[in-house]
Amino acid sequence: MSRRGRLGWNTLGVVLLALLAFPVFWMVSTAFKNNDQINSYDPVWLPGHPMLGHFRDAMHRPYFWTDVKNSVIVVLATVVISLAISFFAALALAKYRFTGRKLFIVLVIGIQMLPQAGLIIPLYVVLAKHGEVNKLSGLILVYLTFALPFCVWTLRGFLLGIPKDLEEAAMVDGSSRLGAFVRILLPLVAPGLVATSVFAFITSWNEFIFANTILHDDQHRTITVFLSLMYGGARFVDWGAIMAASTLIAIPVVIFFLLVQRRIAFGLTAGAVKG
Repeated sequence: MSRRGRLGWNTLGVVLLALLAFPVFWMVSTAFKNNDQINSYDPVWLPGHPMLGHFRDAMHRPYFWTDVKNSVIVVLATVVISLAISFFAALALAKYRFTGRKLFIVLVIGIQMLPQAGLIIPLYVVLAKHGEVNKLSGLILVYLTFALPFCVWTLRGFLLGIPKDLEEAAMVDGSSRLGAFVRILLPLVAPGLVATSVFAFITSWNEFIFANTILHDDQHRTITVFLSLMYGGARFVDWGAIMAASTLIAIPVVIFFLLVQRRIAFGLTAGAVKG
């Protein structure tokens, strides 16, 4: 590629990055502005004197920390359970041959094609039948139905790229099957586990529609539902508090991403090569 061509593609990449990053910048910037700057007809790009009042207002609102705790419980349970189940399911699909294996793989792909919004009513009916409406456990079950297919498919592709000879060599050297699994297979599949955990974490943390439909109690809401209720229906909207709460909600995702970002790219690409 010529130098002019590279310059053009780099310029396009910078423009796209700016477009994608602008809403995040505006959210964080608005969280530190005072009300006059927020409601000004002339846009104020950066607050002259950053203020923390909107953050205090958001955190001191009723049920904020309760909803944060609920979101943490739901997300951690979804991530841990989905990783545990999907890993063993993907291991069976990648390493063993059994009746119905191909049909199961097709069903995993088909489930991912279903529109989530179209499943609200049937899932609600099933949860109501078993007494799981307005419970965090019911919401966790719903999130698992969407996280598991993706995690199984991604981990299966990753496991297919790990040579079986490595496990056999370890067992020849005297290691048991469990020892070969713990010392050989598990460390090699760690990037895939990280990549799928990121998907399950972000999907569960940011989900709103099912949480708003299934959870009715103030004590059982998630933080995304809390954020939607901050808008209210009044003529005056406290945009500063809303942007501050949105910034606080985004922090856990950023922290989790920074902790595992070294393994994300390799895990996603390795899981997508074979399928």
